[in-house]
Amino acid sequence: MLEMFQLDFIVQAFVVSIIIGVVLSYLGVHVVGRGIVFVDLALGQISSLGVAVSDYMGYGKTIIPIAFALTGALLMSLINIRDKRLKVEAIIGIIYAVASAATVMLISKTPHGDSDIQEVLFGNILSVDWAQIKLVGIIFGAIGLVHFIFYKKFYLLTESFEDDETNTEAIAFRKNKLFRLWNFIFYISIGLAIVFAVRTSGVIPVFSFLIIPAVGAIMLAKNNLRVTIFAVIISLVGAYFGLFVSFHYDFPAGSSLVAVLGGLFLLISIFYFIRNRSMEKKT
Repeated sequence: MLEMFQLDFIVQAFVVSIIIGVVLSYLGVHVVGRGIVFVDLALGQISSLGVAVSDYMGYGKTIIPIAFALTGALLMSLINIRDKRLKVEAIIGIIYAVASAATVMLISKTPHGDSDIQEVLFGNILSVDWAQIKLVGIIFGAIGLVHFIFYKKFYLLTESFEDDETNTEAIAFRKNKLFRLWNFIFYISIGLAIVFAVRTSGVIPVFSFLIIPAVGAIMLAKNNLRVTIFAVIISLVGAYFGLFVSFHYDFPAGSSLVAVLGGLFLLISIFYFIRNRSMEKKT
């Protein structure tokens, strides 16, 4: 089961999958907890739009996608809907749809439009090199360090979005003058993580790493620390077996990662259903 690691490109793909998977699965716990699962797809697509714009213009292949992602993160952090009939997810979904359409329009003007669209969606993780891995490691390491140092603030921020009237500390934090600042920092960290993850893995695998491990972990545990640990474990297992399936059965790596993560979620869902049924019978 380890023979695939004799190939350098598999090792490189696995290393970058670990880096991306660990940080995104942690961030996903906050994203799912806040009920903004579309934010990853939207920011990922905005980042891809930045890539398409830079390709169309012929310069700024790094700075333009970052500028697009950070601008999107800033705008999303400022969304404040007072009308209870509307949800944040609806606005973010509109942003995603428009960014997707604009991306496809620009990519269609490139010589290899269809293949470029495929790469935007699922990436080409088997082509990453150590220079890219080093850059991703630095960016994700910095994001992870910030969240580790201020983990109490970020969890309190997430809890303030939950409908729990008994959590007075979280409710008070939402009324704090620094609330918008911490919310902006949260969106900036997600924006930076996504813009660099999408460049190696594509929009759909990045979305899967962000959401699937987090949702699966929430099904398995309630404590914040345990949820985070389970999310990281699920992402690591998904990364390994995703590349395993790709290597042994000659499937595209990005699609294999998503499929394996989906399979893990199915197994967790079955366990979750059986456990809840047995608990209901006992009561």
